[in-house]
Amino acid sequence: MDVLSRPADEFENDQSVEALWAMKAYEHAEIYFNILCSVDPKILRLTPQDDLIYKLFREEFPDLKIDIIIESELKSTKEKAKWRPFCERFKNIVEDYNYGTLLRSDASSDYSEENTMLVTKIQFFAVEIARNREGINDCLRVKFMPEPIKDPKAEDS
Repeated sequence: MDVLSRPADEFENDQSVEALWAMKAYEHAEIYFNILCSVDPKILRLTPQDDLIYKLFREEFPDLKIDIIIESELKSTKEKAKWRPFCERFKNIVEDYNYGTLLRSDASSDYSEENTMLVTKIQFFAVEIARNREGINDCLRVKFMPEPIKDPKAEDS
């Protein structure tokens, strides 16, 4: 997967790179959701910078509803103008801060085609840290049971 860390301008819509990215993003989403369903989200730490991310997120977006996020609102021209400087603050703090990451639109539901949007990694962290700290993800442990991670070696036998 070293190809995923290469500069984007080296590729021209290479379908194999897109497929690798999609697999990595889905795997991250699946693991994160299983963790959410297994532990108390309020004690979950996503990064060593959770406190800073949460503080700056709520300072910049104090009224953003995070239980259900409307993708068109999050990605409007006005909101993009607010998110861009927020994200850039983490350029040298959060590794791969601008990588594409999958975020659930409705916090009370699992990842699905209808309930998933593409955001930057720092947006994912900001929203999910807030959801965890504000108790929005608490319902998941009751509603969903974690799925065991599939061992690719077991499928080969």
